[in-house]
Amino acid sequence: MFWVLLLVLAWAFTGLACTRLCLAAMRTAAADREAAAAGHERDLTLYEAAFLSGGPARVADLTMVSMARQRRLLLAHTGWATVVDPLGHDEMEQSVIGAIGPEGQSRIAPVRTAAAGTEAVRRLADGLVRAGLAIPDDTPVTVAAGLRQVRAAAPVVLALGATALLMPTETGMPRSLMALWFALPLGLALSCLAIARIEGHSATRWASPAGQRLLGALNRRRARGGSRDERSFLTSVAIRGIRAIGEPELRAAFTHRDQPWRE
Repeated sequence: MFWVLLLVLAWAFTGLACTRLCLAAMRTAAADREAAAAGHERDLTLYEAAFLSGGPARVADLTMVSMARQRRLLLAHTGWATVVDPLGHDEMEQSVIGAIGPEGQSRIAPVRTAAAGTEAVRRLADGLVRAGLAIPDDTPVTVAAGLRQVRAAAPVVLALGATALLMPTETGMPRSLMALWFALPLGLALSCLAIARIEGHSATRWASPAGQRLLGALNRRRARGGSRDERSFLTSVAIRGIRAIGEPELRAAFTHRDQPWRE
């Protein structure tokens, strides 16, 4: 009867994951209704779009790319950042300059980490949370985390089921019936994933449904306007990250940020 214990474990993994996903979806839907009732439908700034798309680190990346495009920050292909203009135009730029330090030069990776954790980014995040556009940090389980747990439960059920089928049994239970029992929790997990996809729940860590709608609207306007002007380029970086950078030298500065420096 050891296979029954494996079946109980399969149901436990699946039931817990699906319950967490459902509760997260309910909390998200309630927050979305509150945001809609409060009328928080507006245009996003580039910093807000960056945060909702990729979190604090994306805000730091956008700030550095914007400064580099204006020749006020030099981002070398070796992964180093050098300050050209020490006067930041806003608090995000001031945060990046402060993260680089008084010597005016630093590796990009630590600058990115330090700038992402500054008070300016925290205030940006708090404002988006109050507006119902971002997911609070203290949310017990987000929809994104719930989806990951349900996706992880499916292979666990398969592994437990395969183990039970490969074990010798003394109860005379037909293998086909045993497989059917394990198919039930697997079907529950797959059904939850299918419903989440139909209802449009995406695995985003930062943006609430209201924030996702504004990001979608911003992205559509960017697509209609093309990528010829500077704002369209920066909008692409805010939404897609450094993979939207087409300039080889500038992109190399970020792709080499985690490699050790060689003299």
